[in-house]
Amino acid sequence: MSTVIYPSPIYGPIHSRRLGISLGINLMPADGKICTFDCIYCECGYNKDHRTHSPHPTVEAVSKALENKLTEMREQNIQPDVLTFAGNGEPTSHPHFSEIIDETIRLRNEFCPKAKISVLSNSTFIGHKSVRDALMKVDNNILKLDTINNDYIRMVDRPTSPSYDAAKIIENMKAFNGKLIIQTMFMKGKTEEGEDVDNTGEEFVAPWLEAVKEIAPRSVMIYTIDRETPDSFLQKATHEELDSIKARVEKLGIECSASY
Repeated sequence: MSTVIYPSPIYGPIHSRRLGISLGINLMPADGKICTFDCIYCECGYNKDHRTHSPHPTVEAVSKALENKLTEMREQNIQPDVLTFAGNGEPTSHPHFSEIIDETIRLRNEFCPKAKISVLSNSTFIGHKSVRDALMKVDNNILKLDTINNDYIRMVDRPTSPSYDAAKIIENMKAFNGKLIIQTMFMKGKTEEGEDVDNTGEEFVAPWLEAVKEIAPRSVMIYTIDRETPDSFLQKATHEELDSIKARVEKLGIECSASY
C-alpha cells in the first residue's frame, strides 16, 4: 500500500477533481498524520502508521510560506482557482486555525482575489464557536457526512473520540444556516475483516437524504475512491449509482456534483 504524506505547510498546486487548480495548505506536521478520523479509505494511510512528534506549523510559518508561494506563482503568471486547507489530518484541529484563516484571507485578497478559500473538514470540531466562526468566513466550507449511521461511521471513518455522534454533527451543521457544502464518500466492497461497507443502498441513502434536506446546504459533493486506500478490499461506487444519488439530491432543490 502506498500512502501520501503531504509537505507542510504549503503543497502544490495540484488539479483537484472538485475544485480546479488548488494550492494546498497543510496545517499538520510534514512528517506524519494527526486526525480525529482514521478512515479506512484515507490516502494518507492509518494514523498508527504515521505518528509524528513534530509541532504544528505556526501561524507565522503558514503565512510566510503561503506568501512566498503566491509570489512565486504570480511571477510564473499562474493563478490558483482555490486555496485548499487539507493535507495530513483535520485542519480545524490546529490550535490557531481561526488566526490562520484570517491571514489566508488577507493574502488571498492581495495576491489572487478571484481565488476561493476552501476547507475540507471531517466536521468533528464544528461545535466549537471559534472554528464555526472561522469557517463562516471562507468561500467553500466543505464538511464531511458519509452517512448518518453511527455504526457505519465507527467501522469506516473510525472517529478517535468514542463520543462521536452523527446526530450531533447534523445539528452543528444546521447552525451554519446553509453556508456549507456537504461532502460524502460513497463506496462498496468490504473491510479487511470482511464487513460490508456498501453505503449506496437505500437503507443508507434515504436517511442521508433526509439529513441533507434538514441541513439545507448550499450544495453537496458526492465522490468515490480515486486513489489507493489503506484497506485493499474497498471498491468504487459506479457512475450509475452516483448519478442516481446526485439526481435525488437535485430533486430536493440542492445543487450536487459527482466525482467518479
